Amino acid sequence: MTDAIQQSKAIEGKGRATGFSLAAYLKNSGERWMNILSPFALLLIWEIAARLGYIDTRFFPAPSKIFETMWTLILSGELFIHLKASMYRLFWGFMWGGIPALLLGISMGLSRTLRVIVEPIVSATYPIPKSAILPLILLIFGLGEASKIVMVAVGLFYPILINTVAGVLEIPKIHFDVAQNFGAKKLNVFRTVALPGAMPLIMTGVKLGVGLGLILISLAEMIGAKSGLGYMMWNAWEILSVETMYVGLIVIAFLGVIFNLILNELERMLVPWKTNR
Repeated sequence: MTDAIQQSKAIEGKGRATGFSLAAYLKNSGERWMNILSPFALLLIWEIAARLGYIDTRFFPAPSKIFETMWTLILSGELFIHLKASMYRLFWGFMWGGIPALLLGISMGLSRTLRVIVEPIVSATYPIPKSAILPLILLIFGLGEASKIVMVAVGLFYPILINTVAGVLEIPKIHFDVAQNFGAKKLNVFRTVALPGAMPLIMTGVKLGVGLGLILISLAEMIGAKSGLGYMMWNAWEILSVETMYVGLIVIAFLGVIFNLILNELERMLVPWKTNR
């Protein structure tokens, strides 16, 4: 018994020397397992409550019924068709909204004059609910693909723009002074100082923008669309197929998790000095 205690203390002491903490490792492992198991625990409670009649299954069907409906939609190919349509609109919305926001945000961060001109316009238009301008977008761009893409682009534009400007302004002035002393041109300053320096907040803006894009594409597809996850849920509401509505919600939630994981990995590659802290 004494030898085991001494061995445990020796391992702990070695861990301190190498920066490894057994307690911290166990704590982090426990937190990871809680992150994984908590959604399943919620689904289990939901399933039990539905089967025992504690909740109204007309509005809250059992998860087993929802996943059964999801499997049927997968086998028929219907879910893939709607998912493909939504991802197409989200991709082009990101291209048309995110890239201009990135370029304009860095330019505003570097140019005080441009910031003074554009900032009031952004401050005035950003608080307008994006759902409130959907009828105007439909009026201008029609009921085709363009209106859905524009809706996503508008939603993505603001969080990426605002975070990019803030990221550039957070860069210490000495970095720009060094670049200027070495004779760096504006394009080089843009590429080697402003963009890398603002990247942590840019990634934050992209994460916010993608989440908002998923919300807005679902909203836009509920009006004047014949495909997409939003249309699938709206059509399910019209025919009172509650399970299909929940399938749409689960798929959108799953997409949010997947996009967040992908962006986190991308952030680790692009901003290693932030993620290693």
